[in-house]
Amino acid sequence: MKNASTVFYVSLAIVTGLVLMGITMPETLEQITSSAQGVITDSFGWYYLVVVSLFVFVCFYLLLSPVGRIKLGKQEDKPEFSRPTWLAMLFSAGVGIGLIFYGTAEPISHYMVSSPTGQEGTDQGIKDAMRFTFFHWGIHAWAIYGSVAMVLAYFTFRKGELNLISRTLRPLIGKHADGAVGKAIDVIAVISTVIGVATTLGFGAMQINGGLSYLFDVPSTMTSQTVIILVLTVLFMISALTGLSKGIKILSNLNMGLTAVLFLVVFIFGPTLFILNLFTDTVGAYLQNFINMSFRIAPLNEGGREWINGWTIFYWAWWIAWAPFVGVFIARISKGRTIREFVICVLLVPSVIGFLWFTTFGSAAIVTETTGLLSISSLAAEESLFGVLEGFPLSMALSLLAILIIVTFFVTSADSGTFVLGMMTTNGSQNPSSAIKVTWGVYLSTTALILLYSGGLQALENTMIIAALPFSAIMVLMVISFLKSLKQEAKELGIGQFPLAQKKAMAAQSKKDVKEAG
Repeated sequence: MKNASTVFYVSLAIVTGLVLMGITMPETLEQITSSAQGVITDSFGWYYLVVVSLFVFVCFYLLLSPVGRIKLGKQEDKPEFSRPTWLAMLFSAGVGIGLIFYGTAEPISHYMVSSPTGQEGTDQGIKDAMRFTFFHWGIHAWAIYGSVAMVLAYFTFRKGELNLISRTLRPLIGKHADGAVGKAIDVIAVISTVIGVATTLGFGAMQINGGLSYLFDVPSTMTSQTVIILVLTVLFMISALTGLSKGIKILSNLNMGLTAVLFLVVFIFGPTLFILNLFTDTVGAYLQNFINMSFRIAPLNEGGREWINGWTIFYWAWWIAWAPFVGVFIARISKGRTIREFVICVLLVPSVIGFLWFTTFGSAAIVTETTGLLSISSLAAEESLFGVLEGFPLSMALSLLAILIIVTFFVTSADSGTFVLGMMTTNGSQNPSSAIKVTWGVYLSTTALILLYSGGLQALENTMIIAALPFSAIMVLMVISFLKSLKQEAKELGIGQFPLAQKKAMAAQSKKDVKEAG
């Protein structure tokens, strides 16, 4: 393999072992992942909450700090992509399939099936359902992504390091970043990325199958999902081989365009006034309860703790497992942005878009349920969106559009994943070889199939939580290393108590005063 590093071969061997175990001992793999998931959520739930809250705090600190003026790159560097295209690419890579999969499923589940506050089926239950959906898909999620991406972009484009997770730790571990310790860190990042992306591809395949089953009675079986993944693998390979500025860029813009059409149809022809009122009310409740939700662990409530493990801890693990992939990708497309612009666009803009999406589709699902038109809560998670769309004009066309959106998000996530894995396993190459990308594409699809085969949705969730734990510790070290380097640079640039321009003005005024006095 051209330019393949040691990390490539070690990571490939570990993933191969996982795949072989899934093929030969699927039940054993499911039991192991289930047991490990239980131990992690019970013993480290508090840790996930504290760590993710730390990332949120750091992002807001950098947003308000004078160091926010520092560029992720050299001072003369200009952004490679326009802001709309940049936002489309990071949004598609960050939450694409998840929005479609959980857009109706999560709010209706919190409202009717298992409320975070025990208020199933009540008016308060609707408010709580939307508030916690905002919580799971808002600022915390993007703070995880943004932290990794910002650190990588800073060290790669400003400090001239290779675009590798290990190189961001140089201020802490020195020369060991180039040795065995650094390679071990990169292997952990690669494994986390493979599992994170493969899990999301599994969600996408399940929802495409669910849509085809709901609309055309295509059986929801392993065989159907295998065919879907194989077909989509061919599509994302074609896209991946065309490069970052062609396939991924074009598909990301297409994703956002198609998604906007579906959103506007549901918003306009759905319960529009209810959507607007619920959105406004939920934003207020979200901000008011932000800190409380961030640290909610329910130590004296077994039912509440079980809900937190199944939803909040799962989501935090999902975002962390995806962080090396999304982080490397966002860093790659963010050269030339200032830290402040980066935080605003990566943390706040996608969160608001997500809030609008979940309110619109969640409201449509709740109204459909409460009016008795159709019991959305009784449908499988992957079918709930299609159940909601059944009540709209041109429902078949909208459902087919939804499937097309899932397909494009699937392809975008997968080809972005192959690109990032290629970078991570070729010593940070900005343009990894086609052979490397094809290899990782095959392994992503194979891993998704194995996880589905060994336990379906539950196996996907279990594996995600396991993969996230070791990388979360690496993320903490990355942030510490970043702040240490940033503090040193701010000192060198004179950025501290006063902005640099003010300090220069003060120095000039001081010279003028001396001259006049003399």
